[in-house]
Amino acid sequence: MANGTAAPTDLDSRLEAHRTELTGYCYRMLGSSFEAEDAVQDTMVRAWRSYDKFEGRSSLRSWLYRIATNVCLDMLTAGNKRARPMDLTESTPLAQAALSPRPDNTWLEPMPDARVLPTTGDPAEAAIAKESVRLAFMAALQQLPAKQRAVLILREVLAWKASEVAELLDTSVASVNSALQRARATLAARQEPGAEAAVSDPLDEDQQKLLDRYVAAFEGYDMTALTALLHEDAVMTMPPFDLWLTGTRDITGFMTTLGAPCAGSRLVPVQVNGLPGFAQYKPDLEKGGFTPWAVQVLEISDGRITGFHCFLDTQRWFPLFDLPLHLEAETDQVEQGA
Repeated sequence: MANGTAAPTDLDSRLEAHRTELTGYCYRMLGSSFEAEDAVQDTMVRAWRSYDKFEGRSSLRSWLYRIATNVCLDMLTAGNKRARPMDLTESTPLAQAALSPRPDNTWLEPMPDARVLPTTGDPAEAAIAKESVRLAFMAALQQLPAKQRAVLILREVLAWKASEVAELLDTSVASVNSALQRARATLAARQEPGAEAAVSDPLDEDQQKLLDRYVAAFEGYDMTALTALLHEDAVMTMPPFDLWLTGTRDITGFMTTLGAPCAGSRLVPVQVNGLPGFAQYKPDLEKGGFTPWAVQVLEISDGRITGFHCFLDTQRWFPLFDLPLHLEAETDQVEQGA
């Protein structure tokens, strides 16, 4: 340390105890899995280096959130807003479908639940936490100015008092309340595709049966069975491509044309963005077995699948979810450790 003051010997473990919740906060702020983890690492380094200046006037947790907020606000000065395909373009009819990629920093990124949702014994608290990392809510957050975003997350998701947020942001309670009102108004004015996704925690019996039927239909590449599970206005996205499709006819039509190489795939369950999902492995025609193809995030409402979001950059996503980069032919399932 600059003045020679030693940090307590248990500081590393005390900082690490907050890593998951801080990652969740930074992820909501930034919309990027990897930027969130970088922001938390930066926060930890800054906390370690400046611990001698921490006077204990607030809790260690509050102090870490102050540092993390400043890190995120610095990262957001470039003005980049992470997005989903439907935030950028109109839905494309299958007849005009073209796979046009955009840079990685365009997209709202998926995140394993285990990296952002701290363990809690309170079911209501757990439900709020899961809802606050769902893709539709994350996309809505991206439309808010950075400080409004921080206020909304701290007040609505993390249940901080207005006075605590004001102290963290070095502003007044009136300013915090005004920012929260403006943020709420912005979100209320947006009709978010996927916002109505209703998934119980844990999955209820009907939802689990729906997922079981989905796995059977997808692995069997049975478009008739899949059509019966999709809402008539279901949406399919495939970042990094900006193409998105609406409706069962275009979705299944895509899967049997441009998506035909996915026939014979295997699905491995994952918990992602507070929703059920799957790691999709498609047949590896060169090595045999199966090779990673996508992390799928499913949105469910009223007993049907309303959103079907496939994140295709598997060299980034599968290690993030602690998933293998190859499945043997006889292996239908793996343990998923994320």
